Amino acid sequence: MTTLAVALAAQWPQAESTRRLIAEVDPSGGDLAMRFGLSATPGLVSLAAAARRTHGPGVVWEHTQALPGGARVLAAPPGGGHARAALSTLTATPNGPSLLHAVAGEAGVVVLADCGRVDPGSPAEAIARRADALVLVTGTQGDDLAHTAARLGELAGWTPRPGLLLTGEGYPTVDVERELGVSAIGRLPHDPAAAALISGHRRAPARRRGSGGLARQTAALARALATPAAPPSVAAPPQAHAVGMVPGVPAQQVRHQPGTTVSTPIGHRPSIPPLRPPMPVPPLGNGLSRNGHQPSTFGKEPLP
Repeated sequence: MTTLAVALAAQWPQAESTRRLIAEVDPSGGDLAMRFGLSATPGLVSLAAAARRTHGPGVVWEHTQALPGGARVLAAPPGGGHARAALSTLTATPNGPSLLHAVAGEAGVVVLADCGRVDPGSPAEAIARRADALVLVTGTQGDDLAHTAARLGELAGWTPRPGLLLTGEGYPTVDVERELGVSAIGRLPHDPAAAALISGHRRAPARRRGSGGLARQTAALARALATPAAPPSVAAPPQAHAVGMVPGVPAQQVRHQPGTTVSTPIGHRPSIPPLRPPMPVPPLGNGLSRNGHQPSTFGKEPLP
């Protein structure tokens, strides 16, 4: 998720005229200070202390540092205990949870909040619920999807514009969409060389045959997220209103009710409708192609 946030900041439309802020609000700790050789402060900890005294959104920028490429980062400490304590303090402050949202409301500003795993009771929930768009990222192996299915319906209701993003190798997208009953807004390829460069590693691993495309797919996702949501007054088929939309992505057939499909208009893609209960474990292992890959132990929870 952290790598995706950095990639989106780099690929954001009109990046040269947009103030881009990556906020590490993952209660398990941050990575970007270590990856890019930044100072331990300023960052999330110093902002949590300052937010008790200052309420204006300008205080957020005072606690950020520069990343290569011009983006700014609100860096979290690497230790989970310190990060959770700072985040809990920030979100408990009366105006704390709304600070990042207020910054994002400024002209020419985009805030990409890395909320980490969305475990129940996460202090990052207060920030995620104020997001203009919520991207849930999941792997596509059976164990990844079982955890995603367990919380997908709840997380989809956090914001009016949610989207499910798939990553890596595993079950085909069409099988994942069928089993979860929702449509993905995209799929990021397994591209370790590009991911290493984005993550700040100086020496990237050799590119494998068949890998690549991470920058291209991230750029497409950034354009979709940067596209304003269609106003409620825009005419659309009744079925499309029932599932919601994420603009900027090509049309796709989406399961709406058993035995029916909904065709979305060109330039739109459905966001996440409520998950069909019950769905404790997606039955992807019964006769479906595994693409020759073993179950992953990474990504036990979806990430916003």
